[in-house]
Amino acid sequence: MSLNQIEPHIFIIFGATGNLASRKLFPAIYEISSKEELKSKSIILGVARKDMDENSYRMLTHDMLKSAGLSIDDKDYSPWCDACLFYYSISQGRLEDYEGLAEKIKSIEKKNSMPGNRIFNMALPPSVFPKAIVGLSKAGLNHSPGWTRLVVEKPFGYDFESAKELNNLIHKYFDESQIYRIDHFLGKETVQNLMVFRFANAFFEHLWSREHIESVEITVAEKVGIEGRANYYDKIGALRDMVQNHLTQLLTMVAMEIPVAFEANSIRNEKVKVLQQIAPITSEDVVFGQYIKGKIDNKEVPGYRDEEGTSPDSDTETFVALKMEIANWRWKGVPFYLQTGKRMTERLTEIVIRFHCAPISIFKPYEKTCALEPNVLAITIQPDEGFDLKFQVKSLGQPITLTSQKLKFRYSEAFGSLPDAYETLLLDVIIGDPTLFVRYDEVEAAWTIYDQLLSKKILIHTYKAGSRGPNETKQLFSSGLL
Repeated sequence: MSLNQIEPHIFIIFGATGNLASRKLFPAIYEISSKEELKSKSIILGVARKDMDENSYRMLTHDMLKSAGLSIDDKDYSPWCDACLFYYSISQGRLEDYEGLAEKIKSIEKKNSMPGNRIFNMALPPSVFPKAIVGLSKAGLNHSPGWTRLVVEKPFGYDFESAKELNNLIHKYFDESQIYRIDHFLGKETVQNLMVFRFANAFFEHLWSREHIESVEITVAEKVGIEGRANYYDKIGALRDMVQNHLTQLLTMVAMEIPVAFEANSIRNEKVKVLQQIAPITSEDVVFGQYIKGKIDNKEVPGYRDEEGTSPDSDTETFVALKMEIANWRWKGVPFYLQTGKRMTERLTEIVIRFHCAPISIFKPYEKTCALEPNVLAITIQPDEGFDLKFQVKSLGQPITLTSQKLKFRYSEAFGSLPDAYETLLLDVIIGDPTLFVRYDEVEAAWTIYDQLLSKKILIHTYKAGSRGPNETKQLFSSGLL
């Protein structure tokens, strides 16, 4: 579907004064709704508990967009607000509040001659999410004269049982075809291009197996700490916050078999198969860590337990490294290494495919200068999206000396600036394309992998802020990451 074919709709954001709305949702929605093809088709209705009028909310949204770094032309912003931006206070979230929301939506639709297409984006804390789902449904907002779509932000549960309970609750009132579970990593262009890279290039797909690949490394490293989210993060930790969703989704994209068609269910079926084939992970295959005080960019930063709002004796992990194996014909015997951490030496999201070395070297007489190294494919997802393929060449002169060089591709050089992942995903919700969203059985299958680790007491090692993680990681990853 092209932008010109998009149907008029209302985008209703729950939690419209919160952190996620401020940092991600409104900047993305503003960019989308400002497109010429979407003007007058996309109306935004912010919903939150704060009691304020629409003018106050429009000023607040203006500040949100400015804080997010958008260049806002006030001449254009005011007409956009009048035409597209509205607000409703849900107050205490009682049934009458949701019934009032339903009347507000109908009033906007009637005034703008809209067909009743609605998107509900639930940017809410997990504690209030179930109540909001029930409230929407009791007010009759789970169905509409047009179509209704429900956008669910992570976390998708706290463990397998809570994820299943959450899915059951949503399915009680909404059909799975209405649900769009967002994992924003899947909206990044480089992640989407993994399928094109593999399935449109016979050269790489032919090599994509245990016969040619020695290991796969997936790293999501952050320089930031918990950024004022102690109340949330201290109960969650890195395994739940990052590994169970973001890193595992990247894993499925790398390891999946070729789908029967380039469409949502075919692709998601293959991702579920990968999750079902992951061998049990033992405690010996995992390293947990927590950062202590150190330096980031030559500035002193506090340790995790010294962050405002954390417990002084917290054993919440801010770093996870683990090794896993996919027990199928394509990947048997190939270790997959996953690593994520806060307060690391650099910000980096990367997938590294390490190929086997040539089985025999013909350069024995020159072994001091001709040590064979593996070919390596590095797929950088952020901050500098692109691909690097490392290979060996002969240096100039004598004696014969091998050196490593790279074939390099960068999205920014080829296509210019890339859209934010949320822009891509929210536009897909508007279009009605669920390909890049997580299906309920993916969520539950992922939790079954990690529940066994969450139920065990695993030693938490320390690492300095600004480092590459705990020293114990080196024993797990012989190749060494980052």
